[in-house]
Order: sequence, then structure tokens, then C-alpha cells
Amino acid sequence: MLPDGDTVGDGELSTEAEEATVYFQIPGPTLTFQNIRYCVGVKKHILQRHPEDKEILKGVSGVMKPGMNAILGPTGSGKTSLLDVIAGRKDPRGLRSGQVLVDSQVMTSDIRLRSAYVVQDDILMGTLTVRENLQFSASLRLSRREFSTDEKTLKVNAVIRELGLQDCADTKIGTEFIRGVSGGEKKRCSIGMELITSPSLLFLDEPTTGLDANTANSIIRLLHKLSRNGKTIIFSIHQPRYSIFRQFDYLTLMNRGEVIFAGQAEKAVGYFEGLGYKCEPFNNPADFFLDITNGEIAPSPDSPVPGLSITSMSSEDKNPLALFYRQSELCSAVEEQLKQLGQALDPGAAVVREKTCYATPFHYQLLVVCWRTVRNILRNPQTSYAQLALNIFFGILVGLIYYQIPNTIPEALQNRIGAFFFLVINMIFGNLSAVELFINERVLFIHENASGYYRTSVYFLSKVFADLIPNRIVPVFLFSGVSYFMMGLKNSTDAFFLYCLTMSLVSLAAVSLAFLVSASVGSFAVANVLIALPYVFMMVFGGFLVNLNSMLDWLSWLKWVSIFRYGLNALTINEMKGSRFTNNFTVVTGEMYMTEQGIDYSPWGFWQNLVALLGIMLVCMLMAYIQLRRINRWK
Repeated sequence: MLPDGDTVGDGELSTEAEEATVYFQIPGPTLTFQNIRYCVGVKKHILQRHPEDKEILKGVSGVMKPGMNAILGPTGSGKTSLLDVIAGRKDPRGLRSGQVLVDSQVMTSDIRLRSAYVVQDDILMGTLTVRENLQFSASLRLSRREFSTDEKTLKVNAVIRELGLQDCADTKIGTEFIRGVSGGEKKRCSIGMELITSPSLLFLDEPTTGLDANTANSIIRLLHKLSRNGKTIIFSIHQPRYSIFRQFDYLTLMNRGEVIFAGQAEKAVGYFEGLGYKCEPFNNPADFFLDITNGEIAPSPDSPVPGLSITSMSSEDKNPLALFYRQSELCSAVEEQLKQLGQALDPGAAVVREKTCYATPFHYQLLVVCWRTVRNILRNPQTSYAQLALNIFFGILVGLIYYQIPNTIPEALQNRIGAFFFLVINMIFGNLSAVELFINERVLFIHENASGYYRTSVYFLSKVFADLIPNRIVPVFLFSGVSYFMMGLKNSTDAFFLYCLTMSLVSLAAVSLAFLVSASVGSFAVANVLIALPYVFMMVFGGFLVNLNSMLDWLSWLKWVSIFRYGLNALTINEMKGSRFTNNFTVVTGEMYMTEQGIDYSPWGFWQNLVALLGIMLVCMLMAYIQLRRINRWK
């Protein structure tokens, strides 16, 4: 027996006999909503300052009881918006009126944690196996005080058996580079991620989208089985086949943001036939309803619907089906149920989203999320091994180009400065891949963060610790070690480590800027433009391509934000200070060259460049974290 009374199944889907049973082991909660009006802001043109309200849901009311509650309607009817509003997944600022109650209690963050939401597109970590994804959900969403590690493992195994995932439990979900599980197995895993918490209230956004007919049918049978184990299942669906439709207990039909039918699914056909719409033999009832809403089927001449459109319908109301429903006995029955369930509603009340509660503490979340991030990196060679190999390759390439730089003028100065500029370019532009870090997992982060898996700070720090060290620091030291000795730079241990430190800070500063761009936008195309522009400006005003002393005053400030300038200056000071170069009988010291270039080579002059790089990194990291917190988590 599972914690909330769910019986662990044998991994097989329900038979027809089981489907016919309407016995609930433990009744799930009853969700009620009344007079839900939801609007979104729409701008008719770019220059419009204040968006105009577009009403998506128009005074919608209803009752969702334990069992299978389907929300059906054509595209744009508002079914997904209704699902998101009652699940607490819509921006509450768009809610103009109405309130959602669960067992006569206002939907709070605690109730949201005990409910679950399965999104339309399966959001899973593709490099992890089915079992590892479920284990990740269990580790973060089951309290450590109530569940030990062994109990969490038993819970994961129970969910695997209940969903029939034994054969693919240790198979990776799959990515564009890794072949993984099938679409149906992926959907079951997505459902399993939510069943880990034993929710009594389960929301699903079009769970059959993208699946073939047989797989879609098996998913609905699985949900039907779960509903008989004491869960309230609420889901939106577009155009189900008959074998799926007949498993619905309750049906809510939407059209143009209004309800046109709400009640037992088996009575829906009779309701519309009473309005003069004839359902042909062997026609799928779901198709029949959609044909009605799309105007493909005309009512009989004696139907009450045309009469309503002439006598009772105002000029603003263009939905006679919704108007007739509001005047029907079905709507009266719903209103009576709302009164019996104690739906005391302030018409102007709005849902206020509370601060999210978490089942596990900060340090434990950080440990678990870092573990997943590291495992994802190790199983994704395009981001780990390739980064390492490229740094070694470019280190050898630079070493061969500037192999054993001589100490004679002019080669000594020209080749060293050219090598340093090339090194800084490689460090900065070699980290362009970091711009996809948050974009790749943007949808995953939004879903998991909204579902209470972990805090935003935990996700951000996991990327800093698990991505920066293996992908940005270790390869840099290998690159530095190869290139430094091949170029024949200053033979000093201190100089070598300061060289490595400078290269690492240049790399981290460039990565932090890429992090900021990645956290600010959701498109690769926009991100590439936004990251390339500052890199180019930093390169131009880095002191190598343009003499900074001869720049116009109104452009001179750009040098203070150039990673190129600080990196180039630090490498130059580290190599040139104390060095002597000859040309026949002429001796030129490194200090003479740096004085001519206006470079401060004092001890503080060297370290201020490193401090500036560290400052750029910290500022960009802080702004990236702020941008992550500002990501719109609402649909």
C-alpha cells in the first residue's frame, strides 16, 4: 500500500471489467471554481504602451469530482487556460474574478505541493534513465524527515511497477544524440515523476498529444486505473477516439472561453440531441461535439438554439450554445452543487500565489541537483569531452604557431603580444558554448521550479559548481600548460601559475557574460547576437587593435569593461616584467616596452587587472541569477 492508499499494480493496464468499475478506494478531493474570468494583455502594434485586455475565460464555473474529468474543446476554446487557472499555473494578475477551492479550501502552496501537474510536452532529463529521473523527483519532493533513502527507493520501484515501466527502467530517456525510450514510455515517466508524491489531485495538459492511437489509449487507461485508486484526474484533451472517450466520468465542453456542457460524459450526446443536433450512428461523440462547436453540423429547424440567437441573445453574446447551457438544468445543478459545497465567493476576489514551500533543505537540494548536472555533463560528450579536446588541440596549435619565441627584437615583442592576444581571443570566443546552458534547460527549469523541486538559487549554483569547474577551469589549465612551455615563455614557476590564473579568470569572465545572456533570452539566435556584440566591442577596445591613449574621450570609457584589456595587460605584465630583449648591441627591457604602452607594471598594476576580471565575473553572475529569478514561469 502506498502512502496515500494507492495499491501497487502489477504493471499491466486495466481490463474492460476494471474500467467498468466505479469504485474508489479512497475518494479524491473535489475541486470547485466559480465565475472564473481570465484576461491576457495584447498589443495591437509595437508602439502601443499599454496592452489591451483580451478575455480568455468568460465567467466559467464548474465542479471536478473524483474520477476522470475531461476538458474538451476545439483549438482556442480556452480548455488549456481553464486547466492552468484551476491548477495555479497561470499568472494570477490576469485573473479578474473567481476563486478555486479544493474540498472547500482555497488553493494554497501546500495544496499545490500535494497536487501534481503533467505538462503537454514531456520535460525530462534525456541523459538520465527512467529510474534516475524518478529517483531525482523522489529525492527532492519527499521529505527527508518522513522518508528514508531506502523508503524513497521502494517508492520509486512501486511507481515503476504501477506504470509498467520495468522493461525500460534502466534505459535513458533519450536526446538528439542518444536513442531512448518510446513516446508512450516517456509519457508514463512524466506521469510517474508526479506520482512520486502520491498526489490525490492530478492535472494533465493534453496527455495524448503526439502519441499514436494505441499508445494514447493505453495512457488514458492508465489514468483511468489511477482514478479508481482514489485520485481526482483533471485533463484537457483535443480530439479523443471513442475508446478513450468512453472512459471519461465527467466532461466539460468549452467553446470561445465559455462552458457549453458540464456533467456526466455519458449524458453529453443526449443533451445535444435535445438541442436538435443529431449524432449519426457509429460517429465518435468527441468528433460530434467538435463538429457542433465548429458549425459543421446544423441543428434541426425546431431546435431552441436558433430561437435563442434571435430573442434572448444580446448583441455582445455570440455563443448561443453557452447561453443555452447557462439557462439549462445542468448549469442549475452545478450552481446547486457549488452552494452545497460551501462555495462562498467574493466576486472581486483573486487568487494570490503564496511563497513556495519545499520538502527538502537548501544544502540537500544543492547536492542532488549538482549530482544530476555532473551526470548529465559526463553523459553528454558534446559539452564535456569535446570542450577538453578542443582546449588541448588549440593549446598545441598556439604552441606550434609561436613555438619557442626568441628573445631578439623585434620578434620577441611582436610575437609575445600577438600570442597573448590570440590566447585571450581563444579563451573568450571558445566559451561561446556557455550561451546555450540555460536556454537548453529553460523549460525543464521552469517546470521543476514551479513544481517545488528546488529553489532558483540551487539550480544556479549547481550550474556554477558543476559546469564551471569541469568545463571551464580544468580544460583551461591543460590549455595553459601545453601552450606556455611550447611558446618558451618566462621560465619561472610563479610566472606559470600567474599565467594559468589569468587565463582562468579571463575564461570565467567570458563565461559569466554568456551566462547572463543565456539567462536573459530564450532563443539561440538572439543569444548569439547579444553575446557576439559585447565580445567584439571588448576586442576592439582591448588595447591591441586600437591605441587606447589616442581614443576619443567619449569612447575611452569602453576600455574599463573590456575583458580583452585586463587579460592582455595581465599577461603582458607577467611575461615582460624583469625580461630583457636584445638587438645586436641594444638591450630593451620589458619595463621599457610597458612604459611606452602606458601599462602600469607595479605589483598593484598586475593584480588590479585580475581584480577587474573577478569583478566582471561576479557582477555578471549576480545579474544572471537575477535574470533567472525574473523568468516568466507562467504560461
